[in-house]
Amino acid sequence: MTSPLLPILVLYYSRHGATRKLAEHIAQGIESVAGCEARLRTVPPVSTVTEATEPAVPASGAPYVELADLESCGALAMGSPTRFGNMAAPLKYFLDGTSAQWLSGSLAGKPACVFTSTGSLHGGQETTLLSMMLPLLHHGMMVMGLPYTEAALMTTRSGGSPYGATHWSGVNGEQALSEESRLLAIALGKRLAIAAKKYQEH
Repeated sequence: MTSPLLPILVLYYSRHGATRKLAEHIAQGIESVAGCEARLRTVPPVSTVTEATEPAVPASGAPYVELADLESCGALAMGSPTRFGNMAAPLKYFLDGTSAQWLSGSLAGKPACVFTSTGSLHGGQETTLLSMMLPLLHHGMMVMGLPYTEAALMTTRSGGSPYGATHWSGVNGEQALSEESRLLAIALGKRLAIAAKKYQEH
């Protein structure tokens, strides 16, 4: 009898697709580790108009995340575009609703990592990554980044940091994901999956 795959949640918000592409490469890294399965999930946009609603199922892309996805995951990779050096409101809105998971400790001890994309080269990538780490630390997660043993981290001019995978997408999203950014995203996903497997064994 084969063992069930370890689910690793790749949770992201993406407005124009750049953060989604990073998420897909992180998922590729996760699934390169035997016994691990990436589960891509997103969050709906938020609106200042209280009557605005989103369909229960997105028209395209990953399904919307549910709190049960958080509780059942073996690890979490979380990504957002940068909004003035901070995570985007839709992702923050979802995290603000995780008090029950915080109280129960359902995420405590699980590995986690973060990733982001920005419209400008110096648009707050590192502060956005740090802003996403804060609620994960409150949940008791073991937050990890990228070590400089990843060769692309020393040569990249388009994204990537020791705090997590990043991508410079350009003001209108015209910058394609560079090879270095792609490799670093895959490496981050693989590192997260390896850590998740080790955590499950203990």
